[in-house]
Amino acid sequence: MAELAIIYDRIRPDEKMLFEALDGLGVAYDKVYAPQLTVTFDDAGRAAVPWKVALERCVSQSRGHAVTRALEGLGVRVVNPSHVIELCGDKLATNARMAAAGLPTPRTAVAFDGEAALQLIEQMGYPVVIKPTVGSWGRMVSRVNDRDAAEAIIEHKEVLGGPQHQVFYIQELIRKPERDIRAFVVGGRCIGAIYRTSEHWITNTARGAKASNCPVTPEIETLALQAAAAVHGEIVAIDLVEDPERGLLVIEINHTMEFKNSVSTTGVNIPRLMGEYALGLIG
Repeated sequence: MAELAIIYDRIRPDEKMLFEALDGLGVAYDKVYAPQLTVTFDDAGRAAVPWKVALERCVSQSRGHAVTRALEGLGVRVVNPSHVIELCGDKLATNARMAAAGLPTPRTAVAFDGEAALQLIEQMGYPVVIKPTVGSWGRMVSRVNDRDAAEAIIEHKEVLGGPQHQVFYIQELIRKPERDIRAFVVGGRCIGAIYRTSEHWITNTARGAKASNCPVTPEIETLALQAAAAVHGEIVAIDLVEDPERGLLVIEINHTMEFKNSVSTTGVNIPRLMGEYALGLIG
């Protein structure tokens, strides 16, 4: 029985590349479709879970977190661990941890009431960016240029009524050079980085940004490793922006990183390095 599992809920190009890399390494592993996985916390359940190590690759953050928690309860070493998913899956939690670690980030603030949020935005000055604390691919991220826009977005969030919408996560808008940087960290090493370039202010490849190779400078490497260490991330992607005056700032940390646009771009076999790291944990 295989000692390594890949936990997924959708086979994207990234997962196909990971499977191919593991096949190339000639190791046995199980492809585990998370929606069909069941776990029981008894001897029978432990016998049914043969894996020592699992790579969590679920698109659904809530499912991936729950599966990770369950497998950890049976002694499986999951990458990334559940506490990393908790931190990186919540922008407020991530930023709070980075602030505690003294990492440079955009000016960030949080409010828990619509009127307080409006006052906070006025104090920070326009433009600002309002983000959901949970989410990816640049969805529901709003650029706020004036008070009218702020009032409209705050009202929408209040009326939507979900608990996540009652937390107002606000950042300054960085005047970046039509690009940001994504750096990849695997097992305490910064293995590569890409620029994500777009004429749109949201520079995310899911929104059409173009990937190109970014040389890993000492500053990028240092910040990426410090950010990964701050959340105890083992396989993570660090999003950085270039501020004209302050230099590099850390925006986010991604716990189930996508790399399909980055292997040919950087020349680094990212999925192979991920597989080698997981195999190293098996011992």
